[in-house]
Amino acid sequence: MLNIISPSQFKQIPWKNGKGITTELAISDGGTLNDFDWRISIASVVEDGDFSDFKGYWRNLVLLTGDGIELTHDNNQLDNLVTPLAVASFDGGCATSGKLIDSPITDFNIMHKMGVYNTEVKTYTHTETIIINPSEFCFVYALNSSVNITDNQNNSTITLIKNHLLKMSSPANNQFTVCGNMMIIITFHQCV
Repeated sequence: MLNIISPSQFKQIPWKNGKGITTELAISDGGTLNDFDWRISIASVVEDGDFSDFKGYWRNLVLLTGDGIELTHDNNQLDNLVTPLAVASFDGGCATSGKLIDSPITDFNIMHKMGVYNTEVKTYTHTETIIINPSEFCFVYALNSSVNITDNQNNSTITLIKNHLLKMSSPANNQFTVCGNMMIIITFHQCV
């Protein structure tokens, strides 16, 4: 099943720490800001500061626009995101602070509840053709240009236009071919 989520369906949600607004693209069924199995969002970071505490969640942060951000975590992990679609992966319960390299940034945030899901996040800056076998479900986000997705079982193709999100789910024996650039592919695997 292919389901396109357009920007008109995104929701504006206050940050958990109250210091900004995030655009929620998708969240697990029945999920709220304080209790969800997985969540995908976009946020603008306009000043240096502490990140919200998401204890019990794993975070993947992808730089979309801007000169970059340096993330410092209390476990001595340091992440420098300075190129488009660079990814930082970290424990949401760590005390994390962000220092902007120069100007505000926009980031793409993928979170999952630890012990419920594992997440695989891949980014592509150049045109690539990828085969996906969605064992659970996955998402494709088109950043700057359109992405073509072919359902190999039905031999049908759809075009995902920029700034749109596609949710893909299918039987394990079905494959999809994704072709595009400046895209993010997120796969969620349920923990056994």
